[in-house]
Amino acid sequence: MEPGEETGMRVDKWLWTARLFKTRSLAAEAVKGGRVHVNGIAVKPGRELRLGDELEVTIGPLRRTVIVRGAAPRRVSGAEALKLYEETEASVAERERQAELRRLAAPLDLGGRPTKRDRRRFDAGRW
Repeated sequence: MEPGEETGMRVDKWLWTARLFKTRSLAAEAVKGGRVHVNGIAVKPGRELRLGDELEVTIGPLRRTVIVRGAAPRRVSGAEALKLYEETEASVAERERQAELRRLAAPLDLGGRPTKRDRRRFDAGRW
């Protein structure tokens, strides 16, 4: 397939087959919610993808930018799914930075369940 050639696959189905979403309905919901942009434009779930299209996908606090490199007729294994797209270097760097920040943010340990007195102090803002 040449760049710019139709893959013959809807955006929501491609996101699911490429394993960027766990279910196709989650992928369709993300597209409808404006969390998926193709070449910088918000699209509908039925939009046909072309090879070389750049997808910006927001999943929770994370934004991934991938370039479509292929399509599969059905959902494939994780290793095969990686061949369907190429993530941009900026996206990979941002994802790694976010992972590092999550790793460094230690959970706040309050020492177990708060007592009634602790709860009142917390609610009063004197914690």
